[in-house]
Amino acid sequence: MRTITIDDDFDAWRTAALDALAQQLTPESIDWRTTQAEPALFAAEAPALQQPSEAPQIRVSREFATLLKDAAHFRDERRWSFLYRVLWRWTQGDRSVASPADEDGARLYKMAKAVRRAQHDMIAYVRFRQRDAALGAPEYVAWYEPDHDVLVWGADHFAARMGRSTWLIATPHGAAMFDGEHLQIERRRALAAEHAVDTPDAAETLWMTYYRSIFNPARLNETALEQHMPVRFWKGLPEGALIPQLVSAARGGARRVAQAQGVGARGGKAVQVEAQEAQPERDAPTSLDTCRRCDLWRNATQAVHGAGPSDARIMLLGEQPGDQEDLKGEPFVGPAGQLLDDAMRRAGVPREQVYLTNAVKHFKWEPRGKRRLHKTPAQQEVDACAYWLEQELRDVGAQVIVTLGATALAALFGRRATLSAHLGRVVTYGDKSVVATYHPSYALRQNDEAARERTVAAIVEALERARTLIAR
Repeated sequence: MRTITIDDDFDAWRTAALDALAQQLTPESIDWRTTQAEPALFAAEAPALQQPSEAPQIRVSREFATLLKDAAHFRDERRWSFLYRVLWRWTQGDRSVASPADEDGARLYKMAKAVRRAQHDMIAYVRFRQRDAALGAPEYVAWYEPDHDVLVWGADHFAARMGRSTWLIATPHGAAMFDGEHLQIERRRALAAEHAVDTPDAAETLWMTYYRSIFNPARLNETALEQHMPVRFWKGLPEGALIPQLVSAARGGARRVAQAQGVGARGGKAVQVEAQEAQPERDAPTSLDTCRRCDLWRNATQAVHGAGPSDARIMLLGEQPGDQEDLKGEPFVGPAGQLLDDAMRRAGVPREQVYLTNAVKHFKWEPRGKRRLHKTPAQQEVDACAYWLEQELRDVGAQVIVTLGATALAALFGRRATLSAHLGRVVTYGDKSVVATYHPSYALRQNDEAARERTVAAIVEALERARTLIAR
């Protein structure tokens, strides 16, 4: 067994590995050991491994060299022996070692991926604190605990972006110092480093006030929060001490009132108004934007009004706004709206000549990871919004209403009206004609391309029928 002792960095391993390859030493015959050294963990990027002139020529692909270099930063005492085994297999002509389908290849990719994630996390979660100028350099200090050996990489990033400011990043495995011109890496552990950077920063008070004010408990998704900001990093963030308090308050009821309590506590100017206008009635709200006839407004960004000319002869009535409509405040602007636009073009019905609206004016959704997924409104929510739909039917002189989906049809004829019984038929609603068809989102949910096209064709047919009815 041959013992090879190297500094714990990629360059030292690379030199020793190439020398071992020149001697045809197998992976099983080497015991890799490391010593601590002060120089940088790794040097400049290199697309291929280089070796002493007397060593045999060894070439690797750029992608494989990048994998080796990234994986070398993975914190594991056995990484150097593993990387040598991978490199040995490559030099023996076994290119499958660079494939994630290979056992060693899969481990190599996993290591490289973890290191790249650690690089991203270091940029995201390092928080500098500004020291008192009377204490001298460094001006800024930070304590950070990276999962892998990415200190030098992160230090290079901050050195390029913080100008001539002096700073120190201390970690459990070393520190990076920048004097405004030169970057120095210390590999020796500073036992009191964590306490040395625990210095007050006047700007943090302002930042904490800002963070507390923008936190909206009604929008809290704890799973997404911990995915994007892992708990292990909280202790290094100024706002980390606030997050558990804010989450606890949200669980305790703040989610129901969102930020209303904080906003309502702020002082304001008294305005003289009529008594009946000062207290909007539940059954007759003063405007759609202040409507509280049901609870959907609590979790929606805004009410989504209908859009189109008031003299439009065709009204398209959908179910409710979707995620993009809720954010933009306009109907049918998301994927379903794009499909509807295509159907209207095929039917010869210009969008600018129709009035588009929904039976329910607020977006009803449920959280699913990072996404807000549509949830079908209940009949009581449809009934609550009937006030606004009836107002639109009076104000818009449409002769034909095209209902898109079962909810829109039920908004006019009640819950007993079924879409299957009304497809292909023209029925009357007061002095208006109603043509029922599928909602565009139903076509988007079809996995089979033929089924999707049949659904779109049915929507096109309904729009063509509406166009024929107004031409009479």
